[in-house]
Amino acid sequence: MSIDAVVWDVDDTLFDYTAADRHGMRTHLAVEGLLGRYGTVEDALAHWRRITDLHWARHAAGECGWQEQRRDRVRAFLGAELEDAEADAWFQRYVGHYEVAWGLFPDVLPALEALAATHRHAVLSNSSILVQERKLRVLGLLDRFEAVLCAAELGVSKPSPGAFRAACEALGLPPHRVAYVGDHPEIDGRGAAEAGLVSVWIDRAAASARAAAQPGVHRITSLAELPALLRSDTRFGAPSTFG
Repeated sequence: MSIDAVVWDVDDTLFDYTAADRHGMRTHLAVEGLLGRYGTVEDALAHWRRITDLHWARHAAGECGWQEQRRDRVRAFLGAELEDAEADAWFQRYVGHYEVAWGLFPDVLPALEALAATHRHAVLSNSSILVQERKLRVLGLLDRFEAVLCAAELGVSKPSPGAFRAACEALGLPPHRVAYVGDHPEIDGRGAAEAGLVSVWIDRAAASARAAAQPGVHRITSLAELPALLRSDTRFGAPSTFG
């Protein structure tokens, strides 16, 4: 059975979110005069990421809106009861520093070029269309995708099967003819596999020494491996040779 399309995660799959977030927050804390509040910049970044994960989970569960989770992240990080406008302004100042560092991983364009003539492409992200379409446009990728689907508009987020199946429906293809590529072994890897897609986990940090991929998840450490994997004669009928 052939794989006709690839659906992509964005952050830390195509776009180097971790590096941009680190640069943005480091610069933002320095400009805001907040570095002295934490032992190190890495401590501050770790605190920001924990808060982000917590409030994103609330948003994914439908407990708060997109803008509300941003405001709550700022309030929790600063330990202050800010007005909405104050929290929005603080977050936007951070975003300005973060966007300066936007960039693709070096293996992204070669992989997309290698698959351009043989596979259709779409995006599925646990973010919002407003954020991800702009990001993809700035990075020069938006025109490469037939569809961009995001959790904020879908009303369902990964790893729910409904999110992955919505991407397949947008392409008019059954799940078994669609590959999903993402960086998170659970949210992306397990979620796509359980929804019936061909699941590919891009493990750039080679984390497999610490945590093995889920059953049915094909692990690669570079997108340079993806074209050969998708064109494999076995069509994933045999155990992956990629890890």
